[in-house]
Amino acid sequence: MSENSNNNSSSKEDLYPLALLMDELKHDDISNRVEAMKKLDTIALALGTQRTRDELIPFLTEVAQDDEDEVFSVLAEKLGSFVPFIGGRKYATLLLPALEILASTEETLVREKAVTSLNEIAEQLSEEQLLHDFVPLIENLATNEWFSSKVSACGLFKAVFVRIQDDKFRKDLLSLFLQLIQDDTPMVRRAAGRNLPTLIDQLTEHPELSTDDEWDYISSMFQRLVNDTQDSVKFLAVDVLISILKFFNMKQDFTHTKDLLQSSIQLIGDEAWRVRYMAADRFEELASQFTSNPQLINELLEPFLALCQDNESDVRKAIAKQIPGYAKLINDPSVVLNRIIPAVQNLSIDETESVRASLALEITNLAPLLPKQDAMDSLVPILLHMLKDEFPDVRLNIIAKLKVVNESVGISFLSENLLPAITELAKDVNWRVRLAIIEYIPLLAEQLGLEFFDSKLSDLCLSWLYDGVYSIRSAAISNLNKLTEIFGSDWARDEIITRLLKSDNQLLENFNYRITLLFALTGLVPVVDTDVIVEKILPFVNHLSTDNVPNIRFNVAKFYAVAVEALTKDTKDKHIELINKTVIPTLEKLCQDPDVDVRYFSEQSLEQCKSFLS
Repeated sequence: MSENSNNNSSSKEDLYPLALLMDELKHDDISNRVEAMKKLDTIALALGTQRTRDELIPFLTEVAQDDEDEVFSVLAEKLGSFVPFIGGRKYATLLLPALEILASTEETLVREKAVTSLNEIAEQLSEEQLLHDFVPLIENLATNEWFSSKVSACGLFKAVFVRIQDDKFRKDLLSLFLQLIQDDTPMVRRAAGRNLPTLIDQLTEHPELSTDDEWDYISSMFQRLVNDTQDSVKFLAVDVLISILKFFNMKQDFTHTKDLLQSSIQLIGDEAWRVRYMAADRFEELASQFTSNPQLINELLEPFLALCQDNESDVRKAIAKQIPGYAKLINDPSVVLNRIIPAVQNLSIDETESVRASLALEITNLAPLLPKQDAMDSLVPILLHMLKDEFPDVRLNIIAKLKVVNESVGISFLSENLLPAITELAKDVNWRVRLAIIEYIPLLAEQLGLEFFDSKLSDLCLSWLYDGVYSIRSAAISNLNKLTEIFGSDWARDEIITRLLKSDNQLLENFNYRITLLFALTGLVPVVDTDVIVEKILPFVNHLSTDNVPNIRFNVAKFYAVAVEALTKDTKDKHIELINKTVIPTLEKLCQDPDVDVRYFSEQSLEQCKSFLS
């Protein structure tokens, strides 16, 4: 009796995980069902591989046919990593039926996750499993009457295309893919067009597998895309063309190059703006496929300039980013100067802000492509004009990329022209512009040299410490730290710390001034000599330890930990007496402060200081 009872109890425990999951998946509240589905891994581990195969997978296949998209989405994602839970690759095909159902649903997210999971499982299947189970699944989806199934099928061909090394098989696959690219539904044709470059790239990686028959199919698919009546399908022909060009370049086969150049020009000048946009967005990559013949690169110049003057601002925005890349491929400074720079000039005053901002991201990369004098005469004036643009992003993008101009035309010339613009931008109403200028200062300082910096920019750097925006004040402190690393501790002592500590009493009465000053000094501690800390910084901060404002006092406590770490880093014995006589007693006093925050940070700092001394 007892033995039977134990067996029954054990049997109930074995059934419990699956029964619990089934109950949760029948719950009225969808959030409960979603959470239950997220625990599939745990359920499978509890059941073991045999029962997961025999009981859980059939149950999940049923669930895949009748629930909400939120549940399907989790299930589709989970099944992709489920192979270990069912006993490994040998049984992996058991997961395909549920995923095939999910790959046919109307909800895009569910289908995408199902396709991703199917591709992950396909990587683990043997060639026999692919032929016996996975390929029929693709065929079922591709020939289904519903567009959703066909869309999913388009994303699965790559899993088997080069894995099964049989010419007839690949020819049959491409024949099926051609049917999809000719489908009546634009969404199916779009999915096929989006996935075709992947198949071509696979042939590029495995050229030994390509045959003339396969290229006949691919050529037919490309022509179908180029002549498609839907813009949203036709624009995908650009990526397909790039992949085709890469394949022939890899094979050193240039017999089709001129025909493909004509296809490029046709797409670049297409009447549909989406197609022109895609050609503009990929222009450098497209043009780079013709480098075997420089003449062909030059034949793209007129189409390129036409894109720079396109009626659609999105097209101009896309081509603006491609200008330096294409100019580099031309490799002729006179063409860049006489043909491309005028187009750049027009784009720099484009009526659309986003076009100018896009140009600003890349325009500086034209500088190395021009002789120094030409860059100074033709490019720098455009840059200086754009630094005064009313749209902040234009100014920010130029500032962020000025380094390459410095290297090409020389900092002395640039600084003479740039300094007024920098001074103006340093006071810009937009705080992000001021922030960008601050971040650029160390680079400028390093290249301008100490004398120029002290006479022209040091006052500016100190003024940022008192900006109304916290992010600017914080960046200004970081900026002083970087400048000290460039110019040295003596410079920081004489030009920064001494000037800061000479502030008059009226300024020191301002809380914001005192706290900013404290933060600035704390930021300088790690980069100045210990003598500067002892002689200049420590006496002033000791004075702040009795400040009326608790916020000042607990930041003084934090400062002490930073200072003691710096003082004990290399010369612990030299400053140990000073620390024990000055810092430790002050911290102990702050530990008794009436304010709870001051006590908390003081206790923390005291503990840290003692650890540095030990």
